[in-house]
Amino acid sequence: MKSPLGNRLRSNGFVLALLLAVELAFVFPEPGAQGGAFHAELVNNFGIAFILFLQGLSISFEKMRQGAGNWRLHALIQAFTFGIFPLAGLFLHGVIPAIWVSEPPAIRDGFLYLCVLPSTISTSVVLTAIARGNTAAALFNAAFSNILGVFLTPVLVEFLMRKTGQSAPFLPLLVKIMLLTLLPFFVGMSLRRFVVHYIEKHKVWIARLSNSVIVFIVYGAFCDSVEERIWQRYSTSMTVLVFVWVAGLFTVMSGIIYCTCMLLRLSEEDAIAAYFCSVKKTLAMGVPLAILIFGKRADLSLILLPIMFYHPVQLFVNGVLANRWGQRPQPGIPLPPHEVVNPT
Repeated sequence: MKSPLGNRLRSNGFVLALLLAVELAFVFPEPGAQGGAFHAELVNNFGIAFILFLQGLSISFEKMRQGAGNWRLHALIQAFTFGIFPLAGLFLHGVIPAIWVSEPPAIRDGFLYLCVLPSTISTSVVLTAIARGNTAAALFNAAFSNILGVFLTPVLVEFLMRKTGQSAPFLPLLVKIMLLTLLPFFVGMSLRRFVVHYIEKHKVWIARLSNSVIVFIVYGAFCDSVEERIWQRYSTSMTVLVFVWVAGLFTVMSGIIYCTCMLLRLSEEDAIAAYFCSVKKTLAMGVPLAILIFGKRADLSLILLPIMFYHPVQLFVNGVLANRWGQRPQPGIPLPPHEVVNPT
């Protein structure tokens, strides 16, 4: 019989593995740093392509087609993902240094980067299903968001950082991103029909394999920052402040998305799908794309810090919301996030 503690550890295994990777990076930074024994700079490129290949294998064309017809809902979700969120990131990029004078510039870049990422795939669909929302539409939008994100995320990073006085050679970067992400992604989607039964049977282990690669990439990024003594320049309070800003961003965007669904009078099922797909940001795509976009920056771990905090925040809060909305006794618009309490 499985214990409640064991179930909780398994359900949060990925977050715990990320925390362990960060701790190991501070204790044993040499093997994972550039030129170290693990050769992280070589493993990363292969790992990025492998993650996107597995993402492609996991997406069902048939289920995507079921949710492809509701263009009003799709437009709303993608507008939030690649429109409203990037504007919020640009706003934070200007506001944070005005309020928090001593913050490192990489933190601003990290918030900007967080806001231009696509949605998650698996958890958006799972939470929508738990909340009894429009699951087919959630799958279509989450997958479509990730496909768009391969192109739009680096384009938005380039455009917004040029606006903030930062930019880098873009065309070579975009070509590299296409080769290491979009190509393996579509190869995986095209091969799915030949191995669909195997994929469905072993999808838990496939997810674990993908997550393991992400954990290693995070370990390598933090190893570089430890070796470059990035963290010795800042106090623990910086990390706490980043978490506070992340929680504030999540809360504000959740409220805006909810109010928009109310104003547009979306059906209950569509409103649930719109919320979960719009407010979530993918760590699975975020880490590989950060490696490609920001390259060998020693402060890459600081850039990744906002998305690493955003990930557990969205999992916890949205998990509570999904369970509450799934237990609703009758049709009606879900409660706004600030009115939600833990179910008893």
